[in-house]
Amino acid sequence: MATSRTLQYRSLYWPSAIVLGAAALLYSAARLPLVADYGHFSLLGLLGALVANSTGAGGGVVFIPAFHQLGLDADAAVATSFAIQSFGMTAGAVAWWRYARRDRLGAHEGIWRPLLPSVGYTLAGTLPGLLLGRILPSPSELHALFALFSVMLGSVILLMSFRAIPDQPRQRLTPRWNMALIMLGLVGGVITAWLSVGIGELLVIVLMLLRCHSATAVAAGVIVSALTVWVAMILNLTQGAPFQWPIVLFAGPAAVLGGLLARHLATVMSPLQLKRFFACWILFVGLLG
Repeated sequence: MATSRTLQYRSLYWPSAIVLGAAALLYSAARLPLVADYGHFSLLGLLGALVANSTGAGGGVVFIPAFHQLGLDADAAVATSFAIQSFGMTAGAVAWWRYARRDRLGAHEGIWRPLLPSVGYTLAGTLPGLLLGRILPSPSELHALFALFSVMLGSVILLMSFRAIPDQPRQRLTPRWNMALIMLGLVGGVITAWLSVGIGELLVIVLMLLRCHSATAVAAGVIVSALTVWVAMILNLTQGAPFQWPIVLFAGPAAVLGGLLARHLATVMSPLQLKRFFACWILFVGLLG
């Protein structure tokens, strides 16, 4: 019978094979103009998805600043970010969902019980929020406000991680918190429509503050982000958004790999380490913004 370590190595086989295959393909095609001009976006897609799917914060926190540095206008940056995330966040959502279904110890301890309710109630507000974000004008200082918000809440989570850890993570959400998640989704949906990031980060923060298990919080953030970016993609396609398809061509497949590997990275860490990793990342993004 295969040991757990053997199964872990097998689960890493295909992602490793994809990495080697992609490296060989890029090496052999290095002289092609398209590869020479856009091949480096594969690394951006890989790193963005790796961070996004191990923290639940969404890939826009990596892609948007990078695209601004490249001189893309706001509409093109947001649309292209959504397109890349539709690859990476989907892969991450599938990986997290499969892990939650197979984690018998976690299921026995009840840590995954808040997952479906938190995803469902948040999406109930997020999808209308996306539509509302298409109507409302984006505030000129939104980036600065969101950065300040990230610094404040990242600091709170980091400080709380040094407090005594409860013996049992929260297993259920009360009706008032379910309603709060709908309102959170509405606000997060509007912000996500403007920045291509927001709802996943907000959901993870709230679930961690509610003392849900760190893995449950991240998984919920990833799944909600994945479904949100697909709805945003459909809206962008129907409205003729200015996608930068050559960037998506290289960053998207690499983001799939990052999304698959991210779950392994997150579950190697203990719940406390994962919480601190998320808090430090949110602080870094806020200070950078």
